[in-house]
Amino acid sequence: MTGKKEILPINTGCQTYHIWTIGCQMNRAESERLEVRLAACGYSAASGANNADLIIVNSCVVRQRAEDKVVNKLHNLKALKRDRPHMRIALTGCFVGEDIEALRKQFPYVDDFFPPGEIPEWLNGENCLILPERAAISVYVPIIQGCNNFCTYCIVPYRRGREKSRPLTEIITEVRQLAAGGVKEVTLVGQTVDSYGHDLPDKPDLADLLSEINDIEGLLRLRFLTNHPKDMSPRLIEAMARLSKVCRQVNLPVQAGDDTVLKAMRRGYTVEQYRDLVRRLREAMPDIAITTDLIVGFPGETDEQFKNSYDLMAELKFDAIHIAAYSPRAGTKAALLPDTVPPEVKKSRLAAIEQLEEGIARGINATLIGQTVSVLVEGNDKNRWRGRTRHDKIVFFSGDGGLVGKEVDVIIEHATAWSLVGKLSQAG
Repeated sequence: MTGKKEILPINTGCQTYHIWTIGCQMNRAESERLEVRLAACGYSAASGANNADLIIVNSCVVRQRAEDKVVNKLHNLKALKRDRPHMRIALTGCFVGEDIEALRKQFPYVDDFFPPGEIPEWLNGENCLILPERAAISVYVPIIQGCNNFCTYCIVPYRRGREKSRPLTEIITEVRQLAAGGVKEVTLVGQTVDSYGHDLPDKPDLADLLSEINDIEGLLRLRFLTNHPKDMSPRLIEAMARLSKVCRQVNLPVQAGDDTVLKAMRRGYTVEQYRDLVRRLREAMPDIAITTDLIVGFPGETDEQFKNSYDLMAELKFDAIHIAAYSPRAGTKAALLPDTVPPEVKKSRLAAIEQLEEGIARGINATLIGQTVSVLVEGNDKNRWRGRTRHDKIVFFSGDGGLVGKEVDVIIEHATAWSLVGKLSQAG
């Protein structure tokens, strides 16, 4: 249930809105859907929060830093609302748990609270088949909500609930309509996309869904995230290698490179099982780009256990490592453990992995110099076109004409750890 007060009427055609989003791709996908529903109800996008009639804060509490940003944003909006009392504020995302009354007491100036993934009643909507009504090149499409894993450090299952898959036909219909509207790339998202379909009557899986979407006319590229190593099946790997539109790029969070820490995290696999999964992915797709997530400073992590994580990163040579220092989340199992790793040690371990990551990424990207890569053009920055390869690497290049939404060939001339620079191929 939502903690709902009087909120702006709809369908008057004169209100403006602003959505502030932080966090994962699920939040971004849900904000896109809220934008479409707002437009359907007569709202128009404001140029910023200062002149919006309605502000929606789409929140994240996965890490303390994210939660602090949300609280600071809400405090700033409180001051803004004093000057503009007609303005309305709504809060959604993982900050919104079951205890709405506690949130109303903490933030009495917020007019509405609604759980992540839901469309509030005052937006008159169902939360399925809500399609972007604006030009878009790449779109996130949620396929499963929630998580059943209950990793000891993670708050998501407590805020988003248990896994619930969308019907396969519903997703296919949405992607088909997106492609017909000009969308070129779709990323299927969920907290655990590998679990897709296990709760549906016919038990389709992610490989089935990818196979169906791969045949949709007009769509150029197909991605999916986030994966859980214990759930990535041989059937999914085979589908990735076989299907032409599925990009050979995957995010595969390891979180730790030590078995004792993995067990304390309740991840459900060992380092050797993870290493074997990476090997099988690279055997099936030698050119695959693999990224990972890593937490340093988990409660009780020793210097030796951190070294095991460091050594695994050096061995497996990921295209990118998304690193975070552990911070306790109230309500999780890990929050009950003594946070024994000092902040300065966490900072040092974080810096060591970042330095390692930069060197590895720079070396991987340097191998692309002189090669021609296919780039889906997303926009133009400072008179340079910007796009991504099928391996999700950012490319900047010069060229004439309207290229947004086109897939073009680019010859790579320069590489850093984080991006590539090239020139448009004459053949492309």
